[in-house]
Amino acid sequence: MLPSTFTYAQARRLGLSKRGLYRLRDEGMVESLGRGLYRRRDREAGDLDLIEIAMRAPSATLCLATALARHGLSDAIPSSLDVAIPRTARPHPTRVPVTWHRFAPKTFDIGREEIPLGDDARIGIYSPERCIIDAFRMRSLEGTELGRDALRRWLKKRGSQPASLLKLAKAFPRVQRALRETLEILS
Repeated sequence: MLPSTFTYAQARRLGLSKRGLYRLRDEGMVESLGRGLYRRRDREAGDLDLIEIAMRAPSATLCLATALARHGLSDAIPSSLDVAIPRTARPHPTRVPVTWHRFAPKTFDIGREEIPLGDDARIGIYSPERCIIDAFRMRSLEGTELGRDALRRWLKKRGSQPASLLKLAKAFPRVQRALRETLEILS
């Protein structure tokens, strides 16, 4: 039996011929999510763009503006999805526009959580605190407003604790000073 989302190679290993796979596609039983990637139509619909990314890069993690928007810390709608992978990984081509960010393997899993995308797919997402830290870390690329605005919104949320943010920032020494100074101004 085919999983909800599968690759061409997985279908072949499960005994489905090339002709059989294309017949299933032509009959509307499976849909193509991109080159060599398919999804059964009898399964719960999810965010097909994120499912494609998760299947192509299992360590993929939503970050920066994309993750900040999902956490409600930004109104920005990025033109492409910001996705982090470890520096040792290779980005994969996708049909959806993705901006791949390569993060150090040593700190890659800090603040990383997973969200379900359907029956058998999951994708990583950084916690709000990690996203704020990354926005400050990458302010030369992302602009200073992204981190500052996200931090302002985060501080207004109930339960936000600046001490926990600063504790997490210890793993990223170059960002501590700018983060601390901005916290002092906003508090």
